[in-house]
Amino acid sequence: LRQLAQRGFAMTAVSQMASEKPANSKTFKIYRWNPDKPTEKPRMQEYKLNLSQTGPMVLDALIKIKNEVDSTLTFRRSNTLACITNIPKDQPTTDLVIYPLPHMFVVKDLVPDMTYFYKQYASIKPWLQRKDALDPSKEILQSPEDRKKLDGLYECILCACCSTACPSYWWNQDVYLGPSVLLQAYRWMADSRDQHLSERLAQMENAFSVYRCHTIMNCTRTCPKHLNPGNAIAQIKLLLAKN
Repeated sequence: LRQLAQRGFAMTAVSQMASEKPANSKTFKIYRWNPDKPTEKPRMQEYKLNLSQTGPMVLDALIKIKNEVDSTLTFRRSNTLACITNIPKDQPTTDLVIYPLPHMFVVKDLVPDMTYFYKQYASIKPWLQRKDALDPSKEILQSPEDRKKLDGLYECILCACCSTACPSYWWNQDVYLGPSVLLQAYRWMADSRDQHLSERLAQMENAFSVYRCHTIMNCTRTCPKHLNPGNAIAQIKLLLAKN
């Protein structure tokens, strides 16, 4: 009982200290659009939060707004960029503006339509393909050197930040696979355990799938995981030239 009383006193003290923190407010301007109200145009809606009572990440702020301020706000909680982006506190008077991914149809508010993006991803057959018969009781071995070739590739989480930052993808996404999908395609081309390299390259043998890349490198600058899709695309081009 004594320990419980001490713990309760400590929690009360911490709560009082948090409430006594000076207000550190910041305004969030968030893109809003509701398909159930087609006559209303998209708008930017403002929300003011006390950062002393909010987590450090942009996703924390979005969750707080939805839970405590406006339950109609719609977003994906798997939003990686919001999850790893700190709320800038060194510029308290500067508003934080949040839009959905550009050059994609918007389902609602901050949720873009990723249907076609995932279809492109499926088109590259993103799984291990073998030509020989496999013994399910045995692993497919890989040397440490070959495993290292996958670093900077397998970490991609398909957030589509790189593809939606690419001007070539903006105008040609019906035929150009885009940086994210091409990074994933090269991930399997570089895997020593895969035996369908020639088939994977044959899929790229056209004027659009990979050659719409003009090395602008927006993709690499934008990636929240600090990967290099531009280099992966260059490696695919090299493989096409050699084969």
